[in-house]
Amino acid sequence: MEMFQEPPEMREPGAPTVIIVGAGLGGLTLAILLEKAKIEYLIFEKALEVKPLGSTIALGPNVMPLFTQLGLYDDFVAISRPVNHITIHKEKEDMRPIGKVDIEEHIEKSGYSSRVCSRPKIYDLLLSKIPPSKIHFGKRVLSILHGDDHGALIRTADGKTYEADVLVGADGAYSAVRQSLYEQLKKDRILPRSDQAKMEVNHMTLVGLTGPMDPEKYPALKEAERTSFSRADWVIGHGPYTWRYYSLPDNCIGWGFGTQILNEDLSKENDTFRKTEWGPESAHALCKEIRDYKIPIGGTIGDLIDNTPKDCISKVMLEEKLFETWYHGRTVLIGDACHKIMPYVGQGAVNAMEDAVILANALYEVTSATSKNIKNAFKEYRQLRYPHAAEQFQKSKLFTMLMVGQTWYEDLLRKVVLGYASDFFQRRNYAKTLNYRPQATFLPLVPDRGTIPILPQKPSVRYAAEQAALANQGAEPLL
Repeated sequence: MEMFQEPPEMREPGAPTVIIVGAGLGGLTLAILLEKAKIEYLIFEKALEVKPLGSTIALGPNVMPLFTQLGLYDDFVAISRPVNHITIHKEKEDMRPIGKVDIEEHIEKSGYSSRVCSRPKIYDLLLSKIPPSKIHFGKRVLSILHGDDHGALIRTADGKTYEADVLVGADGAYSAVRQSLYEQLKKDRILPRSDQAKMEVNHMTLVGLTGPMDPEKYPALKEAERTSFSRADWVIGHGPYTWRYYSLPDNCIGWGFGTQILNEDLSKENDTFRKTEWGPESAHALCKEIRDYKIPIGGTIGDLIDNTPKDCISKVMLEEKLFETWYHGRTVLIGDACHKIMPYVGQGAVNAMEDAVILANALYEVTSATSKNIKNAFKEYRQLRYPHAAEQFQKSKLFTMLMVGQTWYEDLLRKVVLGYASDFFQRRNYAKTLNYRPQATFLPLVPDRGTIPILPQKPSVRYAAEQAALANQGAEPLL
C-alpha cells in the first residue's frame, strides 16, 4: 500500500490527506487550492494525458475573484475574450436577430466581465500551477473502500493501493467514485430514491475549435479583434437544430451544432450514448450532414469544419441531474459528479470551481482528521453549496429552453422573454447570480469591485487565529 511520502515539514500538523480522482477543471482547481493551503494531495486521472476535447468554455464573474487570489486572473485574461452580448438569430427569417442576451452589465455589477476561451488553454493554465509529482496519469481506479473510522482506499488498474483521509470524486457525470459510493449506500438502504434514477439524455451536440480564420474573408472577426470582445452568435434552425459560435484570440472560433432529443425512448440513458461522450469517432459522419448550414458572420458551418483539426471535433450526449447525496464517510463529490448542468448557460465549469473553493475552505478548518471532523467539513460544504447549485440547475433549464429549445412552448417562451421582458428577465437574473463570488477564506481576500455586493462568507476561524498569532509576534498579517 502506498502512502503519502512528503517530508513532515511540507505538511500541516493534523491536516487531512486528500486523493482527488479526476483531473477535470474542478479537480485541478481543488488541487491548486490545496497547494495554497499546504494540504497534502494526489490526483489520479485515468487518461494518459489531459486532452480536453470540445471547443470553448465560458466563465462568468463568479470565479474571477478566486482566480485573482490564486494568481490566475492575468493569465486567464491573456488567453480569453470578454463577451458583452450573445445575439440570437432565426434561420427561417434569413438570420434576422430576434433578441440578445446582454452580458455587458456584468462588468459594472460585478467588476468583472464574462469571458470565453478554448478548453485546451485553460486546462494548460491550471495544470501549470500543479507540481507534476502530484498528478498521476493513466491511473484507472478499479475499486474503492470509502472508509469511515479509517481512511479511504483506492485500488488502481496497475495493482497499486493508495490511502488518504479524504477521497474526492471529481471524475465527471459518470463518476466511478459516485457509482461506487452509491452502490454501497444502496446496499445499506440509505440512498435516496431520486439518486437511484438514471440520468436522461436531452441534447446532443457536435463541438469544434478552429485554427486561425481569415479576417479578410470574415470581417466580423476583424471587428472582434479591434474591440477585443468575442463575437457570439446563436442560430435557432429548423427542426430540432441549433448552432452557435464564439470568436477567440488569434481569430480562432469555438463552434457547436446541437439537436434537441425529443423522442423519449432515445433520451433514456444507455451504453451507446455513454460511449459517444467527448470523442471524435462518431463526429465525422455528422460533419458531412451539416456543412451547408449558414452562419451569421458569412459562409457556412462547413467553413468552420474545414478549418478545424479532426482531433478538435467531438460529439457528446448531454444530460442533466442534480444529485442529493454529495458525501458519505470519507468520500465527497464535486462538479459534474454531483450536479450535471447543461453547458448552454456556461455554469458547469463555474459550479465545479465553486465546489472546489468551498470544499477547500472546509478542509482547511480540519486540523485533526477524525471521522467526525471530516464529516462536519463535508456537511458544511454541502450546506453552503447545494442551494446555489440547485438555483443554477433551475436557471440552466430555463436558459436551455430559451437558447436551444425547439418545441412550440419553448419558441413562445423565447418570444416573450427576449421580445417583451428581456431587460427585466436579465437584470433579475444578474441580481441573484452575480452576488455569489466565493473566495478562499484562508488567503487574503480580493476587495469587492462591483456595484452588487458580494454575499458574505463564513470566515475561517483557523486563518483568523494564524493572523492574530503573526500580529502578536510583530509580523505583518496578511490582510
